[in-house]
Amino acid sequence: MSSKLTLTIDKSVIDKAKKYAKDKGRSLSDIIENFLKAITEDVHNDEIEIGPIVKSLRGSFKAPDDFDYKKELTDALAKKYLES
Repeated sequence: MSSKLTLTIDKSVIDKAKKYAKDKGRSLSDIIENFLKAITEDVHNDEIEIGPIVKSLRGSFKAPDDFDYKKELTDALAKKYLES
């Protein structure tokens, strides 16, 4: 069942959104409804099926407590792209 909703949005945003919707061949109402569905949809981890290979790898690696993932990634990328 559809219901009306009144929103207060800056006119320039509305104009850009209407152009976007027209370019996509959709209504602005449809785009907004689908956006609201997407951000309010419940995601349950138990609905995600994990394959047997991934299940077998669970717990096989334990990083040290002081492991800095971002630093390691930065170092690896610098080595790959900045060093010859």
